[in-house]
Amino acid sequence: MLDIHLEGNEDFTICRPVGEIDSYTVDTFRETLGNLVQVSQLLIDLSDVPFMDSAGLGALIGTIRKSGENNGVVVVSCGRASLLGLLRTTGFDQIVTVTETSEEAMEALGRNEQE
Repeated sequence: MLDIHLEGNEDFTICRPVGEIDSYTVDTFRETLGNLVQVSQLLIDLSDVPFMDSAGLGALIGTIRKSGENNGVVVVSCGRASLLGLLRTTGFDQIVTVTETSEEAMEALGRNEQE
């Protein structure tokens, strides 16, 4: 099961999925992200995602592409070594900023925690 927590507005949104992102849950993840491609700045915090397969990675890449088409900026944060390894091994970190903490992600977006 995948729960997705959102906070923010059309200018800045934090998306925090909780649970595994795989072929069984990716449709929920993709649909949620699809509703966020108009957001100016999107932080996707994967800290509570213990596992993500290629379907989840594909959903992330699609969102980044669509956000870029709308002049949006996406930053991904994830403190899990296994998931960071996946994002770096696949070259995902070459197309979008990937940080280990949400604080670093906020900094990369030029925001401070109080916003």
